[in-house]
Amino acid sequence: MPALGALPARFRRPRLLIIGCGDVGVRAIKRIPKRGAGPAWAVMALTSTPSRCPDLRALGVRPLVGNLDEPASLLRLAGLATHVLHLAPPATVGVVDQRTRGLLRALRRRGELRQVVYGSTTGVYGDCQGARVSETDAVNPQTDRARRRVDAEATIASRGRAVPTPFTILRIPGIYAPDRENGTPEARLQRGTPIPDPAHDVFTNHIHADDLADACWQALQGRARHQVVNVNDDSDMRMGDYISYAASVYGLPVPPRLPLEALKAALTPMALSFMQESRRIDNTRMKIRLGVRLRYPTVREGLTQRPQPSAASGR
Repeated sequence: MPALGALPARFRRPRLLIIGCGDVGVRAIKRIPKRGAGPAWAVMALTSTPSRCPDLRALGVRPLVGNLDEPASLLRLAGLATHVLHLAPPATVGVVDQRTRGLLRALRRRGELRQVVYGSTTGVYGDCQGARVSETDAVNPQTDRARRRVDAEATIASRGRAVPTPFTILRIPGIYAPDRENGTPEARLQRGTPIPDPAHDVFTNHIHADDLADACWQALQGRARHQVVNVNDDSDMRMGDYISYAASVYGLPVPPRLPLEALKAALTPMALSFMQESRRIDNTRMKIRLGVRLRYPTVREGLTQRPQPSAASGR
């Protein structure tokens, strides 16, 4: 086998494969430092949409056309990457994430991964009735959507112990950013979508897309290996307070506040599910293990894009 120094440059650099390279994936790519005239990491992205390939190439990313729902199309991924950032959601049926299972089967055919980072959801905790929740608390998924995420987490963790492959699971709440498509409550406010009345209001959790990208990048570098990490900001707000603050930012009226029974008649089952789970997510491990310093500590800074100077410096 040739010495490392004899390998082509593209194989000496860490090789990152992004699964689900949407807004957050693109922001994570922008965290990669430069080395000489190019990035210090080689980046590939799986896409099921060939028309996205030119845009990915413009970012310096090598597009790989494949579909998580077609396992045969994933075989080419084996041995390509040293690091994987998996941000793709499960399919929308069942309680098993077949997409993640198929992806890991393809990846383990050849090569040795140095780090897998998976973007999960804080929805795996279920309704905690407003209690503060840390990564040591048991999961209690109450929707099939959350059960699929629990299955994906377990699949990644079991592979990590068996192979072994270092992994980090990021549990993510609502992602927002004014420069993200549908990244704020403005359209919701314009529609006048109702929110719970004070008696039925729930705590809600958020993370700015830029802070989430920072967390992804820190995890890819090997921080918090073999750990689950909550990735959320310091906001401690009920949904009504969050929507009311957003209304003040956009100069729009606060929507009607309805009791639970009235909400059931006014909202889709998915929208209603978000209003029936209340929890306050602890982010201590994110700050200590990942070393994330929030650019947008709360939604009050984030909705108006006022980053904290001390958090942005030194990166």
